[in-house]
Amino acid sequence: MWTRHHKKRKFGRLILPSVTIAFLSYFGYHSIHGDYGLRAAQEFERQRIARSGELAELVKHRKQLERQVELMSDGSLERDMIDEKARYQLNMSRPDEIVIFNSYF
Repeated sequence: MWTRHHKKRKFGRLILPSVTIAFLSYFGYHSIHGDYGLRAAQEFERQRIARSGELAELVKHRKQLERQVELMSDGSLERDMIDEKARYQLNMSRPDEIVIFNSYF
C-alpha cells in the first residue's frame, strides 16, 4: 500500500494569516477612506450643515416674498406699491426723483 507523505512547508502556515490580514486591511481601509467611510460621513455632515443654513436663508426670503404677494393680492392694491414694483423691476425713475433701495427686494 502506497501512502503519500506531505512535507510540512513553512510558507503553508502563513497562507491563512496573510489572506486574513489582506481582507482586514482592505475592509479597514475602505471603512475609513471609502465612499461611505468615516471621512465621507464627515463630509456629508459638513454639507448638511451648510445646506441647512442655505435652506433657512431661502425660507426667510420666501416668507418675505409671500408677504409682499399677500399685500398686493388682497384686493386693496395700492397704486404706490404697483408703481414702486414696476419702477424697481424696470430700473426706471424720473429725473427729479431720489431712489433709495431697500434690502427686502
